[in-house]
Amino acid sequence: MSAREDKLHELLAPVVEALEFELWGLEYLSQGRHSTLRLYIESENGIQVDDCARVSEQVGAVLDVEEPISGEYTLEVSSPGMDRRLFRVEQCAAYVGEEIEVKLRRAFDGRRKFRGTLRGVEDGDIVVLVDDHEYLLPFGDVDRAQLVLRI
Repeated sequence: MSAREDKLHELLAPVVEALEFELWGLEYLSQGRHSTLRLYIESENGIQVDDCARVSEQVGAVLDVEEPISGEYTLEVSSPGMDRRLFRVEQCAAYVGEEIEVKLRRAFDGRRKFRGTLRGVEDGDIVVLVDDHEYLLPFGDVDRAQLVLRI
C-alpha cells in the first residue's frame, strides 16, 4: 500500500471494526480532479448491501471531519468477493493451495507477472508455484495479489 493508503487504513480501520466488520483492504485511485476511495469489508457472516451502506455512512462522516483527502472523491464500500485482492501478507496464509495472480512493482527473475498456486508464506514473502517452479516473491514488491476465481 502507498503511504496515503496506510494513513487512510489507520484512520478508518477502527471505524469499520466498531461496526463489527474487518477492513479487508482499501484502494485510493487518484483520477485527476475526481478520485475514488474503495473499501473492502469482511465479516464471518458475509457482507450484505445494508452492511456496505452502514459502513459507508460512518466512514463518510469520519472523512468529512478529518478531511484526509482533498478535492472531490467517490467513496465505495463492498465485499472483497470470491476473487479477492490480498492486501497484506498475513491474508495470504488462509489461501495456501489456491490459484493466485501476482503483479510486482519491479521485475523478479526477469518477469513482473506470475500466475500459479500459492504454496505458502515465509518471512514476509509468498511462495508461488508456476509451471513446476517455485518463486519466493517479496510481498513488499507486490503491486497487486489477487485470487483467481475458479468456475
